[in-house]
Amino acid sequence: MLKQRILTALVLLAILLPAMFYPSHVPFACVMLVMIGAAAWEWGRLNGYGPRTSVFLGLEMVLLCALSWWLGLLEQRLLGVWLVAGAAWVLGGAALLYGAVPGWPRIPRAVRLLGGLLALWVAWLAAVQARLWGINFLLSLLVLVWVADVFAYFAGRAFGLRFTRNKLAPSISPGKSWEGVWGGMIGVLVLALAWVWADASLQATVPSLYSRLAAHGVWMLLLGAVFLAAMSVVGDLVESLVKRSAGAKDSSNLLPGHGGVLDRIDALLPTLPIAMMLASLWS
Repeated sequence: MLKQRILTALVLLAILLPAMFYPSHVPFACVMLVMIGAAAWEWGRLNGYGPRTSVFLGLEMVLLCALSWWLGLLEQRLLGVWLVAGAAWVLGGAALLYGAVPGWPRIPRAVRLLGGLLALWVAWLAAVQARLWGINFLLSLLVLVWVADVFAYFAGRAFGLRFTRNKLAPSISPGKSWEGVWGGMIGVLVLALAWVWADASLQATVPSLYSRLAAHGVWMLLLGAVFLAAMSVVGDLVESLVKRSAGAKDSSNLLPGHGGVLDRIDALLPTLPIAMMLASLWS
């Protein structure tokens, strides 16, 4: 299982990294098109739609993103989109976690389907526009989620339930603890401070998300980093809630050893548009 997981990760990196570092944003946008299309297919399956309908949803998502690209949305200032998406994730995420697994089926299936597809579309816009802003900026967003996840895992393993008696969300994701959340936040804070220092030392021509926030004060940097780390947890928990409601362990088996595409990008779905919102508000 570990060997399969490592091989899949290496293949994904071999595709993603060249596309990300290519001088043009086009290869990265195309890779993201495929991933978001696959995620839309998985979303259809998790919401009880059949194979043909789910494939249709995946194709429709690819067409929607491609149409947005053709219309020039990637080159426009999309602050309104980021504000609406950010508010929807904060308020909607809180409502979904409060309702937990029993609350999910009570939402009309059409509403669930549309909400998920919109979240995927906005995430594609945010990811590709972040790449247009610069590789350093995009990397600072992606690494934030990876660091939050890694630090949360090890902090949870080392200190889980040592300082708190209750788990984070036992009915949704029994393995997660508050200690893991705090560990992830600490890791992101260290990352943010280190990245700001690296940007200044290397005289980066393209500022990272952290340098953009730090330009408005260290408190803006710290609050922004903690907020994004918290929202990455929300994205993870919301997807776990949906899978538990659907009786699925993984969103699909597209990525051997890793589950599905949604399993890999769940934490990015809220953090990408919210990071773009923060960067746009104080740009």
